[in-house]
Amino acid sequence: MRLIYLSPVPWASFSQRPHKFVEWFHRRTGRQVIWIEPYPTRFPKPSDLKRAEMNSQQARVSVPQWLKILTPRAFPIEPLPGSGWLNRGLWAPLISEIKDQFGTQEPLIVVGKPSVLALKVLQAFKPKHSIYDAMDDFPAFYTGVSRVAMANRERQLVQAVEKVWVSSTALKSRWSQEKASVCFVPNALDDALLLPPRNASEERARKVLGYVGTVGAWFDWDWIRTLAKLRSGDIIRIIGPVFSPAPFELPSNIELLPPCAHDIALAAMCEFDVGLIPFKRNELTVSVDPIKYYEYRALGLPVVSTDFGEMKFREEAAGTFISKSLGDIGKLIVTAAKYRDTCESSMNFINDNTWDARFEGADIEL
Repeated sequence: MRLIYLSPVPWASFSQRPHKFVEWFHRRTGRQVIWIEPYPTRFPKPSDLKRAEMNSQQARVSVPQWLKILTPRAFPIEPLPGSGWLNRGLWAPLISEIKDQFGTQEPLIVVGKPSVLALKVLQAFKPKHSIYDAMDDFPAFYTGVSRVAMANRERQLVQAVEKVWVSSTALKSRWSQEKASVCFVPNALDDALLLPPRNASEERARKVLGYVGTVGAWFDWDWIRTLAKLRSGDIIRIIGPVFSPAPFELPSNIELLPPCAHDIALAAMCEFDVGLIPFKRNELTVSVDPIKYYEYRALGLPVVSTDFGEMKFREEAAGTFISKSLGDIGKLIVTAAKYRDTCESSMNFINDNTWDARFEGADIEL
């Protein structure tokens, strides 16, 4: 089987789960992949311009020979009833091109985000094998009519595919009620990009407590401000694009640094004494399994995280310290800063949590 992958993110973006999956599929099978770029599945917002700019700055410049990228054209009206009918003329050439590429070959169709186009492609090919890889609670990121439309599309998609993969316990609980074939496939890490685990033998009087990633509506600025005041002699370093700025003046020991390429971000993590994941506990984060957790731990960093999403199940995990209130931050940071990994434990963590290990253990027909 060849793969048709309907991606939730552009190919020219920070390498994520979709990129890792298609790369694994090709290594595993040697077969070609058709990658269908995302298109607007809600009404446009002004913040989309900033996100597009961030994606272009972090773009992957190379396209391997085994990958063919198709970009669907669409009017940004998908939340409206009948949008599929209005866009079908724009999508017909794309579906015809895929059929020409495949001929009589049986496709494997994997969908990374609910959309009307995904449903149209499934309907056009009627594949024996298909997967919806649920990586987020997508409706939670939408509002109004767009939210209702996305929830409806997602339910239709779950019923249309053969199997559902889920990246978190919350998503597993949700979709197991509606689908018999649900496979838990947590996020993972790219071991090829990792630097050697940090050497924490040298004590620094001034610690660096750091976060790398997007600062969005889910980012807990109150938690960060409390941490900065408790650890006024340390540096709180935040690296990444800021879409939701702090609603108050920040303490002077908080550093805000711009986003950077993935390899540079990993090198920056090696300068941390403790890795932070300060997310709010709400509808946006209940289904999240943060990739930065795997990267922090693979680099030998202790992690202090709030108790959101998949992190709340890691209270007993080595080197992982879960904050349940503003009152426990100080104690947890002291304990985390003293934590030391062995080289053996770091390597075991890496081997158990690579993308290859995840996908090899998943329920998939090749």
